[in-house]
Amino acid sequence: MKHLQILCLILLLSALPAQAQNWPAFRGTNASGVAEGSKPPTTWDAEKSQNILWKTAIPGFSHASPIVWGNRIFVITAISSDAKATFIAKDRGIELADDSVKHTWRIYALDKTTGLVIWDKTAYEGVPRAKRHVKATQANSTPATDGKYVVALFGSEGLDCYDVNGKLIWKQDLGVLNPGLWDDKTSSWGHAASPIIYRDLVIVQADGHQQSFIAAFNLKDGKQAWRVERGEITSWSTPTIHETKARTELVANGGHYIRGYDPMTGKELWRFSDDNTQVKMQAPLVAHGLVFITGGYPPGRAMLAFRPGAVGDISLKPGQETNDFIAWRSSKGSPYTPTPIVYGDLLYTCADNGVFSAYDAKTGELVYQERLPSSFSASPVAADGKVFLASQDGDVFVVKAGRKFELLATNAIGQPLMATPALSDGMVILRADNHIYAISERKGAKARSE
Repeated sequence: MKHLQILCLILLLSALPAQAQNWPAFRGTNASGVAEGSKPPTTWDAEKSQNILWKTAIPGFSHASPIVWGNRIFVITAISSDAKATFIAKDRGIELADDSVKHTWRIYALDKTTGLVIWDKTAYEGVPRAKRHVKATQANSTPATDGKYVVALFGSEGLDCYDVNGKLIWKQDLGVLNPGLWDDKTSSWGHAASPIIYRDLVIVQADGHQQSFIAAFNLKDGKQAWRVERGEITSWSTPTIHETKARTELVANGGHYIRGYDPMTGKELWRFSDDNTQVKMQAPLVAHGLVFITGGYPPGRAMLAFRPGAVGDISLKPGQETNDFIAWRSSKGSPYTPTPIVYGDLLYTCADNGVFSAYDAKTGELVYQERLPSSFSASPVAADGKVFLASQDGDVFVVKAGRKFELLATNAIGQPLMATPALSDGMVILRADNHIYAISERKGAKARSE
């Protein structure tokens, strides 16, 4: 009997999943975009349900990415009472949407294995306090979680914190967050910078017409820990943490300056003038001991790789091309919307128009440049030697990582893909315009759909 009990215990333990691969914020851990060991499939077919584990309908629109902790996926949405409400995925203008009707902002927790809704909560109801671009939604900021709490920024409708079981812990009104065309205060394109969690703090960057600040709130009770006024032009960039043995920096992209802060106090550590570059959207990227900064209008601006440890103003002086804190600087090539990714020794960038480039991450040398037949807003992610790129046309391109370009697959979803995918335990999790898709290797089982 004793041997039988031991055998049953062994079988039970072997049947349990290994420790789940978390994807806790925009682009996973510290915005890296990498989920090594995940082994997601290379090909799938949405129409034939090939490698489609499940798809779940979520009402409303959102360009926020899914996040994952354990066996739960968290997503947000904004639901308009106007049945004809929409967004225009490939719009290239500056027009504003008419959102002057009641909206409902909601957060959902889904079972990662089945896609079934575990819980959903209404965060806010009312007419939006700020307008949006016709290409955007009223729910653009990706949530963040530490496995105990989930924080979601619903733009001007507030910052909310829930426990992972859906209990509201606290709310914070951050005021009207209305970034738009930098020199037109009537222009409001929608807040998109995502909150991050560092230790016991929730940190938010908000550069808009009415206010420009970075602030930290206590994760447990929502009380403001610190706030720093930035005096920046409008931006949509999510800050990133850079930890070294010497110190930890909170790096924030911006139009006037790129800056480093002490994340525990908000004290500014260094700044670098970016020549009043407009429309900053990309998150700073940390890899190989460097901080990579990209983005800005017009597209194709310079890319920069900074060394850590700077103090004070490290802007280039007249006639200077570099200094001790710039590892390398390209003269052009920076993408406009998607945040680049460092995977292995290469920095990959994807321009909105599909120009896909690989650079040596340590030197900035161009390795290759090719063009994908689509346009892009979502940022690339990578795993298992592959780079995944979700397009505005509803295709996911899979490119082999390495110093030679090789397109492995083009996978059609059939809905615009504006949100950056999540990767977890062999799954690619996509937010389309009205469904969440879980893509994974499947053998014989029928996909669940609702």
